[in-house]
Amino acid sequence: MLMGLVTKNAILIVDFTNQLKAGGMRYREALIEAGKERMRPILMTTVAMAVGMLPIALGKGTASEWKNGLAWVIIGGLLSSLILTVFLVPMAYYLADRLKEKIAGIQDKKLAQE
Repeated sequence: MLMGLVTKNAILIVDFTNQLKAGGMRYREALIEAGKERMRPILMTTVAMAVGMLPIALGKGTASEWKNGLAWVIIGGLLSSLILTVFLVPMAYYLADRLKEKIAGIQDKKLAQE
């Protein structure tokens, strides 16, 4: 469940960034805009899932001990994945695009010298 959510959130950011880049925006500005635009759906999904797990985490019924622990782990995973998705995915995309740009620049220089 957590992997699916993190993947979906990362796809939201990367796909929207690619759309903005295809529209002519530079990758840095596209990443910033994608982060702003997609923050709300990512927050809504993560908070809804975390709040939905609270009744299980706070339950006091029969054999609720193992369910409580699992629910708290899922809530912690959701919140940590939110932070990782919002900061780590755009940073990795930014570094990959910078590397791609540098490699293309080196190749262009080699072609110009020949």
